[in-house]
Amino acid sequence: MKRLFVSAAAAAALLSAAPALAQGAAPKIEPARLEQHIKILSDDSFEGRGPATPAEKKTIDYIAAELKKAGAAPAGPNGSWFQDVPLNRFQTKNVTMSLTAGGQTKPFAQGEQAVIQTKLPRDHISIKDAPLVFVGYGVSAPERNWDDFKGVDLKGKVMVVLVNDPDFENPNSTTFGGPAMTYYGRWTYKFQEAARQGALGTLIVHETKPASYGWNTVKNSNANEQFDIVRKDPTKEHAPMAGWIQLAEAEALFKAAGLDFAAEKEKAKRPDFRPVELKGASFDAEFDVDHSTIVSHNVAGILKGTKRPDETVIYSGHWDHLGVGLPDANGDTIYNGAVDNATGIADILELARVFAAEPRTERSVLFLAVTAEEKGLLGSEYYANNPLVSNEKTVAVINLDAMGVFGPAKDVTVSGGGQVSLEDDIASYAQKEGRRLSPDPNPGAGHFYRSDHFPFAKAGVPSVSLGAGDDLVNGGAARGKQLGDEYTEKRYHQPDDEWLPEYDLTGQAQDIELVHRIGRDLANSARWPDWKPNSEFKALRDKSAAARKGG
Repeated sequence: MKRLFVSAAAAAALLSAAPALAQGAAPKIEPARLEQHIKILSDDSFEGRGPATPAEKKTIDYIAAELKKAGAAPAGPNGSWFQDVPLNRFQTKNVTMSLTAGGQTKPFAQGEQAVIQTKLPRDHISIKDAPLVFVGYGVSAPERNWDDFKGVDLKGKVMVVLVNDPDFENPNSTTFGGPAMTYYGRWTYKFQEAARQGALGTLIVHETKPASYGWNTVKNSNANEQFDIVRKDPTKEHAPMAGWIQLAEAEALFKAAGLDFAAEKEKAKRPDFRPVELKGASFDAEFDVDHSTIVSHNVAGILKGTKRPDETVIYSGHWDHLGVGLPDANGDTIYNGAVDNATGIADILELARVFAAEPRTERSVLFLAVTAEEKGLLGSEYYANNPLVSNEKTVAVINLDAMGVFGPAKDVTVSGGGQVSLEDDIASYAQKEGRRLSPDPNPGAGHFYRSDHFPFAKAGVPSVSLGAGDDLVNGGAARGKQLGDEYTEKRYHQPDDEWLPEYDLTGQAQDIELVHRIGRDLANSARWPDWKPNSEFKALRDKSAAARKGG
């Protein structure tokens, strides 16, 4: 744990120490400025940037001050830098739970054998002797002729479900598009489906490869405060309990019920799979819920266009991380979030500075730092449903999240792939630099559905999340993969996501220069990026085509 405790004055001094722009030179993204923003935002004094904590005000005030210093104007309501984001907050407390199988009852410890939470505004959740039903991947997809439920009544029961979707470990199937995760593979979908099925709750079986992260990430992300947007009827989206169970515990459960987990998993890869009640097994859970309604904030600054200011290019990224949570092996409780996502916010602040130092573009450029991404993309979800500028006339959204810190790469990537024409822009601009756009290196992780561009996509807005390439100039793809895997295992959603002296931001600066050029050219053109013909989001965008006619 690094205790720099950066004050506002010290922060200003750090940034002023960054290299000055030579007189008459074109402004450029500067690695030194990126570094200082990251160091400041991931310092222990920012306490992991948790929404609805004292650290929120410190964080959003810093971002607003830097946007103002850059030359942007406030884009929030009534001349404010901030958009209020009402959220329901939940903290599970006094958790007791146990699993009974084969005539034996085993107590579970929160965060160890399983981790559970709720997003229903209730003071107490009680689940007693709930039968357990294995529902495969928990997918109901009529358009793909797939139904894992087959009409089985799940009321009063807890569903046990696999992570990811049926194609992930089934190379012979293309029902769900092959190994690239669809939204059906996301844990958010599975929890929502439990509510639609009337289940008491869900236990997702954690496996590192199909989840794309280890158990520590699951534990750290679910055992702390949870948030949700304010809903008229939250029971339509949330069952009383949502949780994960360790693979070894699931295997033991199946064995006690007279089943083989691996064999049942194989059956779940086929469309004729039928739910299986785990005979003699039940789940008990009791916990209190500290819940309230709070207001968090998105931060928004804008550079108004000179000719078509109602048409807007957006750069987005989330300012939040996990705050203060469970201690690691060293006793560190601050989840600093240096890479995730102080890097993206540093990018947005540098983009604002460079855009403001250049001649104004014909279209507007909005710099948006959103809240509660780590709680389910909630700040961007709220914005997409309550936009500060018209969604129909938003030209594109370029989202920046967990950017490269290992030096320059010969490539760049995007989350997902094959969805939007913005990917062609990225490929073209990268080629001009002697680089290339590489496919998503881990399509099975479902990153397209895990970043803040996704709520914009659901609103029809052409959106993309840029990712750093793995083919490093120093060490190639092998070193890039090694460093990426090491970060995921040891630092992602853990207190060790701190600034490290060995980080090299020259590659990050190169990537942000690339999206700066793309965004600037879009903002000086009359061109409208679009979804590709096979994209699930194209039809929604097409409905608003009249609003862009003649644009």
